[in-house]
Amino acid sequence: MSTGELLSIEPQELQFPFELRKQISCSLQLLNKSDNYVAFKVKTTNPKKYCVRPNTGVVLPRSTCDVIVTMQAQKEAPLDMQCKDKFLLQSVVTSAGATPKDITAEMFSKESGHLVEECKLRVLYVAPPRPPSPVHEGSEEGSSPRASISDNGNTNTAEYTPVSRVMVDRHDPQENSSEARAVISKLTEEKNSAIQQNSKLQQELELLRRESGRSSGGIPFMYVIIIGLIGIILGYLLKKT
Repeated sequence: MSTGELLSIEPQELQFPFELRKQISCSLQLLNKSDNYVAFKVKTTNPKKYCVRPNTGVVLPRSTCDVIVTMQAQKEAPLDMQCKDKFLLQSVVTSAGATPKDITAEMFSKESGHLVEECKLRVLYVAPPRPPSPVHEGSEEGSSPRASISDNGNTNTAEYTPVSRVMVDRHDPQENSSEARAVISKLTEEKNSAIQQNSKLQQELELLRRESGRSSGGIPFMYVIIIGLIGIILGYLLKKT
């Protein structure tokens, strides 16, 4: 736990169970140890890669606030599973009753004479729950020197950029969505075509049935006519005889 005069932060390392093409989140808990309202702001060296909710806020006296950090889906695994990204959490005493809407960038400016408390957080990639890899996890635990963000006790705030609240869309989901829509559209067209062909065949079959019915009904009628004509001729011959 990082313990400052204003906020205690738990944990002090952002651990992400790294998996390709998958968004991963981890949480931080901020504890206000003072009797003052404390405003905070989260910055990172790689703002396009992460989303923080909330990235700014106010922690009430003697209360806590949870912060969720989400890493966007990555296309490639980093070399040796090491991450050089850094986070900086700044905190400052604000006026009683302050809300997140009252937070300004000026509040965290040391040049303006504000007493800003800063805490640096490092990012670690750990093995996902499945499959467990003891060797890999061991290498992660022993890799702190490469992943450490300490720099002689001095913090260069220009190195950090405020983190966005909204996750930036990745290309992969859009590409997958376009392919899915294309497949669905093709299947729909084929289905409609099959329905139309089936309807046409049913109409042709009904027409053939009607023609067959008329043809089958005409045979007895002609037969009656022929019998009638034969009867008339026989009657005429009988009269003559």
